[in-house]
Amino acid sequence: MKRILLFNGSPHKEGNTAIALGKVAGVLNKRGIETQIIQIGGTPIKPCLGCRKCAELKNGRCIIQSDDVNQYIEALVAADGMIIGSPVYTSNVTSEVKAFIDRVNFVCKVNDFMLKGKIGAPVVVATKTGANVAYAAIQYMFGISQMIMVGSSYWNVAYGKLPGDILNDDEGIQSFIDLGENIADLLIGKEG
Repeated sequence: MKRILLFNGSPHKEGNTAIALGKVAGVLNKRGIETQIIQIGGTPIKPCLGCRKCAELKNGRCIIQSDDVNQYIEALVAADGMIIGSPVYTSNVTSEVKAFIDRVNFVCKVNDFMLKGKIGAPVVVATKTGANVAYAAIQYMFGISQMIMVGSSYWNVAYGKLPGDILNDDEGIQSFIDLGENIADLLIGKEG
């Protein structure tokens, strides 16, 4: 069975980013694709040290052992792709998402592009501005990792402030639904 991991970079486990990821996961599940939403927002993810030990050791792991990043890398290698969701914090992704992106990307890149050919898509929630910057920050990781970046009917962005507000953004919600359909079409075909 095909499998997509969805990483929630919001510290709010039931907030707008979780709702957005749930919309995509719901479509994937209906199409027979297994999903797992992994909460990284609000968890202690250490930033990359720039030590280059992952390049030296070539063991597919980060030298930092005090968080779950190595488990995430292992799960990503076994999965068919990932979606990274983040709310906008000061016109960018959350600090947990940034640390996750830096470490996962570096380890996988220097270990023969471990994520090459897997699916990647950003999901972003904003109150007003900064969505494009956060969207790009996530998308850049997929590009440099030689992943397949999946688009939608618009950027995968919705607007809302309080939990549930994004449900009033019809265009944003539709972009998440279309994203799920496009990922499913890529993984199992339009008839699946």
